[in-house]
Amino acid sequence: MTEDKVKGKLIIIGGAEDKEGGCEILKKVVELSGGKDSRIVVMTTATLKPEETGSLYRKVFNRLGVEKIDILHINNREEANSSCLVEMIKQASGIFFTGGDQLRITSILGGSAVGSALHSAYLNGVVIAGTSAGASVMSDTMIVEGDSDSAPKKCTLKMAPGLGLIKEVVIDQHFAQRGRIGRLLCAVAQNPYVLGVGIDEDTAIVVNEEGSFEVIGSQSVTVVDGSTIRYSNVSESDPDQPLSLTNVTIHILPKGYCFDLKKRQPRKGKNNL
Repeated sequence: MTEDKVKGKLIIIGGAEDKEGGCEILKKVVELSGGKDSRIVVMTTATLKPEETGSLYRKVFNRLGVEKIDILHINNREEANSSCLVEMIKQASGIFFTGGDQLRITSILGGSAVGSALHSAYLNGVVIAGTSAGASVMSDTMIVEGDSDSAPKKCTLKMAPGLGLIKEVVIDQHFAQRGRIGRLLCAVAQNPYVLGVGIDEDTAIVVNEEGSFEVIGSQSVTVVDGSTIRYSNVSESDPDQPLSLTNVTIHILPKGYCFDLKKRQPRKGKNNL
């Protein structure tokens, strides 16, 4: 978590969340943002189809009872420093990042007035949610590219700084559906102090201000804890050499399970979110 005292919550979604049926995850976004009194800001920065994506989420949130919805199409650094857009962030009770390319989010918003407003909003109690690329960008270090079709290797994994809303965690999304266990293991091997969290589609973690999360949605979350690793060849191996790891701890957590990020311990039961 952040070093400052956090009052907000994170809803980190593995992508392809249900938008037509029970909408469990998006309902949670609305609930924690204030229900029908929510003011939700949808950030389309990650996508190259902002109008289409923004319209889709406006319809979904409208159907879930939210009337106050602002769609922010921030596509360049000049817009990211707009005082008008900063004011919209300040008025939000919930902020939702769509999917797309996580590097667009960080390269456009990083160090900007809007980026600073997002951090302030989170610390002040605003819910920050993100799906797919909008999920990966939540951590201080994010995966931007990695091969899912071969054994994990250093050369296939590319990482970059994220927004830093959640510390000492690296997020991967579309996890089981795209076979991304290898690249998450590689990310954790490079720094076993960092927890790897792989989130399946139509699944999310709700992270509270105390530093624990609850799993919601239809699939599972995979947590990779590298603190127990006894041997790793990541430091001396060639870039294209297969990774070797022993004694890695892996947890598979479906809906209803919680995980304490500080103690690195899972448990079954509600998280008082």
